[in-house]
Amino acid sequence: MVRDDAASAGPMRAGPGGHPGVPGQVGGEHPVLGALEDALGQASANAHRLAGALSRPVSLVRVGRKRRRAPRVELPATPDGRVMACGVYSQGQCVTMDVDHSDALRVARTERDGFAWLGLFEPSYDQLAAIAQEYGLDKLAVEDAVTGGQRPKLEQYENHLFVVLKTASYVAHTEVTDTSEVVTTGEIMIFLGEDFVVTVRHGQHGEMTRLRGRLEAAPEMLRHGPTSVLHAICDSVVDNYVDTVEKIQVDVDQIEAGVFRRDQIPSTESAYQLKRELLELKHAVQPLAGPLRTLTTDGPRLVDAAMRRYFRDVADHLEQVSERIEHFDELLSSVLQATLTQVTIAQNEDMRRISAWVAIAAVPTALAGIYGMNFEHMPELRQTWGYPAVLAVMATACLFLYRSFKRNGWL
Repeated sequence: MVRDDAASAGPMRAGPGGHPGVPGQVGGEHPVLGALEDALGQASANAHRLAGALSRPVSLVRVGRKRRRAPRVELPATPDGRVMACGVYSQGQCVTMDVDHSDALRVARTERDGFAWLGLFEPSYDQLAAIAQEYGLDKLAVEDAVTGGQRPKLEQYENHLFVVLKTASYVAHTEVTDTSEVVTTGEIMIFLGEDFVVTVRHGQHGEMTRLRGRLEAAPEMLRHGPTSVLHAICDSVVDNYVDTVEKIQVDVDQIEAGVFRRDQIPSTESAYQLKRELLELKHAVQPLAGPLRTLTTDGPRLVDAAMRRYFRDVADHLEQVSERIEHFDELLSSVLQATLTQVTIAQNEDMRRISAWVAIAAVPTALAGIYGMNFEHMPELRQTWGYPAVLAVMATACLFLYRSFKRNGWL
């Protein structure tokens, strides 16, 4: 350091004219050297700040209040583990869009009633763990969000809620067979905090872009903060349930009508397959009633109380869907039972026909067997009209039996 070198050079002396600043001055520091030392210290501090800035991810978003909305960038088709979208919202308006998740949270906390909305598609554990560390997400909830396969539920943690929803979509097909796929399901996990919403989507449906656009077009709803996002997602998922059961209604009606058609053999495979697909939808719909009941009655502190009536409307729609699914399930059970009954009746009719023809064939068989034993003392054995008489008796007996079975419905 300059100061140490000056000290080692010996005592300072006054220069010509008594001015300080030359070697040999006694007492005090040299003003020029002090200024030089301050300048070097400031330069060193600036260098450290620059190095720290270069080590962080570069972001074009200024931290602070942003009055002008940034242009929205449409993302391409997203592969696994990608960030679908990340935006900041305040007072019902989009402040900025498609920013880094760290910058989004900082910007949201500088805005009035601001929150960040981060959307992910099938992230890896490392990707979500890095986000969870900044947003303060629970580790167990993060594991559930990455692995998937969860039942619809709502869990409350210290600084956020964790909500799991099952999405459902109808698979188009011409007819239901024993291998048809009628319903496909996915998952949406939601981390809801005071100033953030993180959504994790699994499956090829339940896409969030249109939902985000609809919510941005309704600023009066968006003003309710993260709760408005949770409501919009729940409402969208339940609306998809309604659309799915409407399309399943067509399949149920076709199978029900086919049971009593006489021009074809009723099939138990199609009814059983539709019942299995309906069971998958039932597992997605019915467990959601509990979380919605919590959102409408208990009211977690992170949920805006003004949004409870909207959640009640979603709960009513969910109850209607559940009732229709129960109705379909009972109807398919009846259809399956009726199909089995129809098959049993058809088998009984076949057995009666077979039995009737066997009875008719038994008469000539018995007479021919008796007269074919070649005994000497047989009735009319030596008569010329004996053979035609036996044939007449056979024909008369068979005709009598045929008319009797026909009259009783066996033939």
